[in-house]
Amino acid sequence: MFTGIVEELGEVTAVEKLDDASRFRLRGPVVTEGAKHGDSIAVNGVCLTVVETGEHEFTADVMAETLNRSSLGALTAGSRVNLERPMALGGRLGGHLVQGHVDGTGHIVARTPSEHWEIVKVSLPAELARYVVEKGSITVDGVSLTVVDAAPDHFTVSLIPTTLALTTLGLKQSGDPVNLEVDVLAKYVERLLGDRVENQRDADGEGAR
Repeated sequence: MFTGIVEELGEVTAVEKLDDASRFRLRGPVVTEGAKHGDSIAVNGVCLTVVETGEHEFTADVMAETLNRSSLGALTAGSRVNLERPMALGGRLGGHLVQGHVDGTGHIVARTPSEHWEIVKVSLPAELARYVVEKGSITVDGVSLTVVDAAPDHFTVSLIPTTLALTTLGLKQSGDPVNLEVDVLAKYVERLLGDRVENQRDADGEGAR
């Protein structure tokens, strides 16, 4: 489990293409401190398992399913990435509960800079729109953000100077892809209410007979 508070702006140092997967080597002195085989590290919001560690670097195997559902397949050597270690139990929850399981991808539609912050418009897949609400939380490339405006096909977020300076969101240009993870609590509520409605319908049908 993660919080969406990026710890480090890392870098892809190598990408090895395999038959149905890719092996990434990534540099991140902060997140690799004490890291070992089997640990989890979020890369642009995608939870990956550490295969090997080296001098301030780690490698991770990315399966076809992850490559198909996220923007990691577009990464090359030299790409900058957002890195975060899992939340420690008993620690502060600075952002919101993030699983590192990408729900879909969008792209940067527009950027509107101002004196102290920047408004960024991001496209939103239709199947995720019902989970995104004004003032709610969403994760964009692993960064926990508050939604400013929500529409059926896009949403906007306001980025402060710290976010622009310390994450890849300061580097993204219009048209660039981003990984999206919606609030898991919204998905649980939808499922629970859906089951409740379905059970009520079944009960009503039995009563009618």
